[in-house]
Amino acid sequence: MAGHTNHAFRRLCRELGGCGLVCTELISSKALQHRSSRTRALDAFDWSPEERPLAVQLFGNEAAEMAEAARIVVDRGAQLVDINMGCWVPKVARKGGGAGMLRDLSMAVPVIRAVVAAVPVPVTVKIRSGLTRHGITAVEFARAAEAEGVRGIAVHARTADQGFAGAADWSVVRQVKEAVSVPVLGNGDVSDAAEARQMFDETGCDAVMIGRAALGNPWIFRQVHHELATGERLPRPSRAERAAVALRHARLTRETSPLRERQALMELRGQLSRYALDLPGSREIRDRLVRLESYGELEELLAAVNQCTTLSVGGWMARISCCSRRV
Repeated sequence: MAGHTNHAFRRLCRELGGCGLVCTELISSKALQHRSSRTRALDAFDWSPEERPLAVQLFGNEAAEMAEAARIVVDRGAQLVDINMGCWVPKVARKGGGAGMLRDLSMAVPVIRAVVAAVPVPVTVKIRSGLTRHGITAVEFARAAEAEGVRGIAVHARTADQGFAGAADWSVVRQVKEAVSVPVLGNGDVSDAAEARQMFDETGCDAVMIGRAALGNPWIFRQVHHELATGERLPRPSRAERAAVALRHARLTRETSPLRERQALMELRGQLSRYALDLPGSREIRDRLVRLESYGELEELLAAVNQCTTLSVGGWMARISCCSRRV
């Protein structure tokens, strides 16, 4: 979830409730070894007390480097270290990191062993079903990881060559759960409480990990937790609440982002546009978002959306257009 699960978004999810554990964006172990990129890498792991417990996700394929990276982030307050063996993005996987580690168990095991030995906090791994649909290796890797002392295994139920395409095969999560004794987290195609319950029922997993479904929808954790606990479905957030939370997201970003304003806005635009997906005039809102140049302009636009949500679609759109032209 690079570019998304930053300090601001993690705090927002915590404030809205229901999320048992938040995780940083994936951080390169190599970047932590070089002063030129170390500060930026550690900025991705900036945190506040409200986020506890906090997991830090590392990627890399060199055992000593990963062990040192784990020590660095634990010294900075990480309460759990997660080894990413699931990222399919070519610039990560082709260099042997992320899902690239699934090519060779003999490469993955020394990394896991070194990280577990290096830090006093729990170490987990996140894997995919396998590299390709013709090579499902999740059970093999999960057993090896458990033997090296990991305390939990998250399984994204797609292969690396799928990326996010096609349906997640939850049967792989069930197979991993049956093969190991450590907690197993299921991941993939869970976007509401009904799907979370279905994953629990079909796989026997110990927890459900939600990623992309939370983008523009940070209420999802509260909704899922509440419905699973009580059987009651919470109402969808009102338009006013969506606008207010988007504004809170922007303000948290302004307070916490180490990026320059323009860079931070570029990341934020993509996130905030998701809040408007089913609002009247969502296309125009997104068009305005991509042209904004400052936090001040962004706050004015979001405040206008918040004020106009009770108007008719036509009147609301006219007000947004008027406010947007002023910024």
